[in-house]
Amino acid sequence: MSVEAIMTITKMIELFPDNYQEKVVEHLRDYISDLEDDIKWEIKFKNTQSKLTNIAQKVRNQITEGKTKEFDFEKL
Repeated sequence: MSVEAIMTITKMIELFPDNYQEKVVEHLRDYISDLEDDIKWEIKFKNTQSKLTNIAQKVRNQITEGKTKEFDFEKL
């Protein structure tokens, strides 16, 4: 984000009374925190994508070869 964009947002927020400015800042903090969590999950998923693909292929092969059996939910 450019400095100009940040300055524009800051000027917009400054137009509000102090109590509303605090609410905006609180929402921005929450939003940024959520974005940080999303980024962490994307990185973790990206780093495990090939492993998950390999596991899925092995399972498909086992199913095709008849090496699996139906799961019995009653045994849980």
